[in-house]
Amino acid sequence: MRKGIFAFFLLFSVSYAGDVELLKEAKKYFRPVPDIFPSDKNKITEAKVKLGKMLFYEPRISIDGATSCAKCHPLTLYGADGLKKAQGNNGKINPRNAPTILNAAGQISQHWRGDRKDVEDQAKKALLGKGSFGAPSYKWVEEKLKKIKGYKALFKEAFPEDKYPVNVDNFARAIGAWERTLSTPSRFDKFLMGHIDALSQKEKKGLKKFIKKGCVSCHNGALLGGNMYAKFGIIEPYWKYTESKEIDRGRFDLTKKEEDKYLFKVPSLRNVEMTSPYFHDGSVSSLKKAIWIMGKIQLGIDLSKEDIEEIYAFLRSLTGKLNEDMKTVPVLPPSEN
Repeated sequence: MRKGIFAFFLLFSVSYAGDVELLKEAKKYFRPVPDIFPSDKNKITEAKVKLGKMLFYEPRISIDGATSCAKCHPLTLYGADGLKKAQGNNGKINPRNAPTILNAAGQISQHWRGDRKDVEDQAKKALLGKGSFGAPSYKWVEEKLKKIKGYKALFKEAFPEDKYPVNVDNFARAIGAWERTLSTPSRFDKFLMGHIDALSQKEKKGLKKFIKKGCVSCHNGALLGGNMYAKFGIIEPYWKYTESKEIDRGRFDLTKKEEDKYLFKVPSLRNVEMTSPYFHDGSVSSLKKAIWIMGKIQLGIDLSKEDIEEIYAFLRSLTGKLNEDMKTVPVLPPSEN
């Protein structure tokens, strides 16, 4: 009896020590996601956030009167749209998959190629995007907003120092302010803060392999990605294992630099379980298959079924809960007519 108890406590002690060591190792690469993503250029205020959320859902400033930010980034699907490639005004197909808007404000840039510097820049430029809102001009958008009852007072409240607050720059600042609140901490954050039991043993095994296999070389930081650019297909071409119909040269088409060919922003893995399909062209629908492909083309290793299952379990621990504000859709001001 005593030997059995001693063996149990010995096993427990060894397991606990291993967990403590794993936590120590994890802290070298990761940190908890912040509650908000602040900006020196765009102070977050309650009035801005309130207006920004409404504008995020506002379709009447698009050329077809039916397109809003929420069309490509519905919160019911964790801020992505579930399509291979996003659909903008009048059903126009965008060139790439719509990444989730959740935690996006904490990344180094927006879009797969990083051609939008931040969420405010993205919100403003989307208005004239042919595959998004499709508005003919910023003036056209401003006139549309001025004709919708209720926005004048909301813009004035959010930007009290502006003589003419209803403008596209403030539109972008308001949406940006709201998006900077879209943080989704998960059980993994509790683990990083010292709650070792926040992850199951299988998830801990997956975390250990995620680090040891080399995934962490790109997927690190608070968002497990979103903080650097990397070539997609370091060891082998990405299209060899995906259902990619077209070869996308990534940042090269922006910079024209040979070293930028096939470079994309490393996506954040926060909520990755909920944001299928995967990769810039949405060419893979299964997360487990995406894990295997990444092993082949990025690390040059053939992950075993056990490896994939355990890494998959760890990635599921990155799914955060949507708060009540994220889950509710605002009532928009009535049109003038």
